Amino acid sequence: MAANHHGHNYVVEVSLRGEPDPVTGMVLDLKELKEILNRQVVAPYDHRFLNYEVPPFDRVIPTAENIARDIWQRLEPELCNETTRLHSVRVYETADLYVDYFGEEPCSA
Repeated sequence: MAANHHGHNYVVEVSLRGEPDPVTGMVLDLKELKEILNRQVVAPYDHRFLNYEVPPFDRVIPTAENIARDIWQRLEPELCNETTRLHSVRVYETADLYVDYFGEEPCSA
């Protein structure tokens, strides 16, 4: 029996929370956020066969739920500090089907 492999073009939304800086008005500079997302999510995920090329999906089925959890785990160390908190990760599998992940514990800065 042949495997039924297929691809997805996921869309990921990341939400942060924190007090905006009084000078810049930003919780985090969006350029910095984009650099973190490119390094932690796009580089390891983009154009990859998740089941074979991206741990932990060699052991865990890459459902949207598991992908959202993995992205959280990749981002949380960089987005949890004294001024910024990772609030949620949303992964769209299609334009109208998505999951939200809010983490299991509050981040510890």
